[in-house]
Amino acid sequence: MTPVEEAHSNIPHLREVVVFLVAAGIVLPIMQRLRINPILGYLTVGAAIGPFGLGLLVPEFPWLRYAVIADIEGVRALAELGVIFLLFMIGLELSFDRLWRMKRLVFGLGGAQVALCGLAIGGLAWAWGNDPASSILLGACLALSSTAIVMQLLIDRRQLGAPVGRASFAILLFQDLAVVPILFLLGVLGGEAEGGMTVFLAVALAKAVGAVAVILLLGRLVVRPVFRLVSAAHSRELFMAVTLLAVVGTAAATGAAGLSMALGAFLAGLLLAETEYRHQIEVDLEPFKGLLLGLFFMSVGMGIDLRAVGDQLGWVLLAVAGLVVLKSVITIGLALAFGLPRATAVETGLLLAQGGEFAFLVVGIATTLEVMPGDLAQFILIVVGLTMMATPPGAVLARRAGSWLAGREASKPGNGGLEELAETQGHVIIAGYGRVGGLLGEILDQEQIPSVSLDLDAEAVARHCKAGAPVYYGDATRPEILRRAGAERALALVLTMDSSEAASRAARAARRHWPDLQVYARARDAAHARILLEAGADLAIPENLEVSLQMAEEVLQGLGVTSEAARQTIAVRRAEEVHGRGAAAGRKAGE
Repeated sequence: MTPVEEAHSNIPHLREVVVFLVAAGIVLPIMQRLRINPILGYLTVGAAIGPFGLGLLVPEFPWLRYAVIADIEGVRALAELGVIFLLFMIGLELSFDRLWRMKRLVFGLGGAQVALCGLAIGGLAWAWGNDPASSILLGACLALSSTAIVMQLLIDRRQLGAPVGRASFAILLFQDLAVVPILFLLGVLGGEAEGGMTVFLAVALAKAVGAVAVILLLGRLVVRPVFRLVSAAHSRELFMAVTLLAVVGTAAATGAAGLSMALGAFLAGLLLAETEYRHQIEVDLEPFKGLLLGLFFMSVGMGIDLRAVGDQLGWVLLAVAGLVVLKSVITIGLALAFGLPRATAVETGLLLAQGGEFAFLVVGIATTLEVMPGDLAQFILIVVGLTMMATPPGAVLARRAGSWLAGREASKPGNGGLEELAETQGHVIIAGYGRVGGLLGEILDQEQIPSVSLDLDAEAVARHCKAGAPVYYGDATRPEILRRAGAERALALVLTMDSSEAASRAARAARRHWPDLQVYARARDAAHARILLEAGADLAIPENLEVSLQMAEEVLQGLGVTSEAARQTIAVRRAEEVHGRGAAAGRKAGE
């Protein structure tokens, strides 16, 4: 036994880890240099270094075994942690309040998508000659899409807070919830339901509800005190250990109850999102999530048997195209029925057209229980893997189609495309999408805060829509436009338009119709700022004054004035310029 083989026998999956790190550190940067999507890169590399890629050449070239990952199941088990961390990070960006506001999309649109896609796919499978049990399982598992791939694409493109991101996430979240009844169905078809179907269902649902209730209750009571105690120790290692325990522990709890492990991680993220430790956790876990998710994508690529694809090329391509077209058409139709505009509906339908990672689990268990024939299972796994590989380039097509449709809608002044905002809540309305408004919109998107921008330049609106920005044609000085933009449900209104008079009218309209709405305004100078404050703005910032004050603060600190003293001096001067010297003096005396 060689030293490498001896080390591999002592440390499980050591060779696989080394091969993965080599691929991640050398091959993938080359693909990024060639502007190949990272997800597609991982999938392609996985297919190349898997047992059905270079692994087929090992008998002729034994030295290739050091560059091949043969143990797919072992790697796939480790790779599932990537999906768990992804859902945890998504939960960390949300809150229970924001999630509740999405209930119509989650349970309405998501439930309808799973039901109709499942019925259509299962019906076609049965009509094609498959037995009823296999047809039911195929419909159930192929109705689900890939949470890992779609959510990562939305995050990379900063679309999670956009309408297409909210719609896609709502559907994917319901699909994760649907894992429970699908696994129950698999157990019934496999003959595991002892004591009757009703008893089995009742026990499964009771365990699921109990697990979620315990997680939420303990999380509310324990999470914050534990993290406060750990942070007081000032140990990064201890903080990291407790964070990993929270993620993996909740995932294991839901997995033991028959729920999706990813759903448990998502619940843990929601709980920690309400604590003051959210941002530190996010920074610490980002590298783990990225690497493990990459390993997951590689494991998907490894499972594609290229020989089987070649032997049944026509049928495989027909099945791939059929699945993509069927799911796209159903999802687009449902999205339109739920009031989403054409651009959002089309992009969402194309994004969710692939099979999901859950199909690997269902088909594998079904084969073990002899519910599904082995040749059919292998065919379905190949089809699912190929649809997942086609998702990154398909997402580019979806983005272009959605942008084209959005640009057409945005160029119609009488419409503006504002219909899709009927369900939008907890967002920021930006009036004027120029230099300042565009920068603010990008920052809000980066922080996963949804925003809606209004502008009167039809050409500029169409151009921004094609780039994927949530910009609509509309006059923010008109209350009915602000109402259609969701002013009564918005967190704030930010006025960045060039026209001084328009900004004043918009502030006045917002204050009259929505007294509790926070209004922030960009002013040309101090005099304009005072006008905006009188019109109802909560804060008005003169752009030329602010540049001067920032420069003055830096100069004072450079000359030896302490940072606190410089900030206080500038704050007083800012108040003097905007509110008047009397108000500033009164404020200073009060301090």
